Amino acid sequence: MRGPDLSLYLVLDPDLCRLHSMVETARAAVAGGATIVQLRDKAAGTEGLVEVGRALKAALAGTGVPLIVNDDLEAALAVGAEGLHLGQDDMPAGAARQRIGRGRILGLSVESEAAARAVDPAVVDYVGIGPVFATPTKPDHKPPIGFDGLARLAAISTVPSVAIGGLKAAHVSPVLDAGAAGMAVVSAICGQPDPEAAARGLSAAILNWRRRGPVSGRAR
Repeated sequence: MRGPDLSLYLVLDPDLCRLHSMVETARAAVAGGATIVQLRDKAAGTEGLVEVGRALKAALAGTGVPLIVNDDLEAALAVGAEGLHLGQDDMPAGAARQRIGRGRILGLSVESEAAARAVDPAVVDYVGIGPVFATPTKPDHKPPIGFDGLARLAAISTVPSVAIGGLKAAHVSPVLDAGAAGMAVVSAICGQPDPEAAARGLSAAILNWRRRGPVSGRAR
């Protein structure tokens, strides 16, 4: 299958999305240009993820934007999500691939060169690299790697990468210059007064970068 468009990857946060709800935030963000949506709620449990996930699936129907469920394989299957995203401490990627099949997207977080080198492109479709900066939306994250670390891990990775961790519109160019295929955002859209406008601003910055190309000449 063709790989997902990682350019503007929205990670939903239940606390930040209280103003508009995760479903309304996702709908607005996709209208503004978000290309992929991840449901992440560590406190919801499988039953809670399934409930919200089904509502998200309905909201995204017809948009062509895939829904990814974070960590919970059973919830991803029950929802009929297009994909699953795993951390390094979750179930092995190979075992997850066997369960979800070849038709679904599988993402994996990597925070080190060793983890990036260990990724099997026959199993994993993309990697999430970070955190680029410290972020309160994931208090237990590893030490920030900055743009230099992002570039180093993106160059090692044998699959497309999406940067994550405290990223805003001002970071689009350095993220893409570093070789990432896209950037994942949380607070840059979730909790904003107008999530659609926030997504549109990010999407426009990504389009401008594509028109200009990388300043360093590094291929995407």
